[in-house]
Amino acid sequence: MSGLSRRHGRTPAFQRLAMLALLLLPIVSTAQEATQELISSRVSYTATMDKGLEINGTAVRSLTSQNNDIWLYRTDVDSFIADIDESLILKWENGRVIPLRYRYRLSGVFIRDREQSIDFDWDKGIATGSYRDNSFEIPLKEGALDPLGFQLQLRQDIKAGKREMSYQVIDGGDYDEEKFAVIDEERVSTNGDTITLLKAEKVRGENARRQTLMWFDPQQDFLLSRLLQIEPDGSRYELRLKDAELGH
Repeated sequence: MSGLSRRHGRTPAFQRLAMLALLLLPIVSTAQEATQELISSRVSYTATMDKGLEINGTAVRSLTSQNNDIWLYRTDVDSFIADIDESLILKWENGRVIPLRYRYRLSGVFIRDREQSIDFDWDKGIATGSYRDNSFEIPLKEGALDPLGFQLQLRQDIKAGKREMSYQVIDGGDYDEEKFAVIDEERVSTNGDTITLLKAEKVRGENARRQTLMWFDPQQDFLLSRLLQIEPDGSRYELRLKDAELGH
């Protein structure tokens, strides 16, 4: 699948863009990492295809405290192409996302419904779940993450000053290694002001033809400001931050 992760196979362009909406969204010293705090947020994005066609739908990502260092992180996509409900209950501890319960559901008119669930039992050291109606059980590696939690961890790690990141992500009943690197700082003009964004890239193999670039905004708690993906056929898919509420 396009974007940061997922094993959903080859899909039409309109479906890839709908799925890409999932992948939105989250410089100090290492000594400060343990004291990092999460900030409640609600952000929405617009999506365009390579010919400037705006997709008629909304993609909203929210992070809300459930008290006692427990947080709810979720994505809601509502469009004529597909509806996506994705959520994670997590514990935030010493600058790390500790996933507890992950749920994902995709439904649409032109695509087959898909669901995935993962439950993390850190005491027993196992994760159990289901993917495409198949159950699985897998040993937990240290620092194991889910398809949504690693995106929050990426944002927090960039906020903490890291420049190269690697994550072990459980997806589809197995582990994927997801690698990222901050490659540049880029000054952009917006509403008459000039701001500096951190530009990051998903690290792929040498012969990879797909490219994923991300821009994080230090002035807005390192929220993802823009995501650009270039497909092997040259098609371009782009997400841009529309509205953001922090600390609500």
